[in-house]
Amino acid sequence: MKTYGGFLISQIRQLSGRTFEKILKEKGIDAFNGPQGRILYVLWEQGELSITDIARLTSLANTTLTGMLDRMEAQGLVVRIPDQHNRRRILIQLTPKARRLQDAYDEVSEKNNAIFYAGFTQSEIQQFEAMLKRILQNYEEESQHE
Repeated sequence: MKTYGGFLISQIRQLSGRTFEKILKEKGIDAFNGPQGRILYVLWEQGELSITDIARLTSLANTTLTGMLDRMEAQGLVVRIPDQHNRRRILIQLTPKARRLQDAYDEVSEKNNAIFYAGFTQSEIQQFEAMLKRILQNYEEESQHE
């Protein structure tokens, strides 16, 4: 049986990213882009985190993440601070500027989610997200074997 799940997810990711960027532009938000929004989101949700934790929560590669964090630090969105319990570990912390952007991000995210789930019932959304979590878990388990 030929399947299309991975291909469809790739297409959805591309289109949803473009839509997210379009909504940011419509709202006049230029302080961050979509991928940076993912980093900000996990920091808003979790508080200060190590680069490794951010990479795990966003599925971004450490090398990609380091460059993005450099740009975000230059933009005044995040700061790197030494971990008081482990001097070799650096934590990423939001700045007050980034904290003020959370409401705008939430607005953009809600609009994007409304497009994403248009026509779905609450039950369908729950079932769909449960399946996506299973797929993500499959990939996370596979990546542990590398």
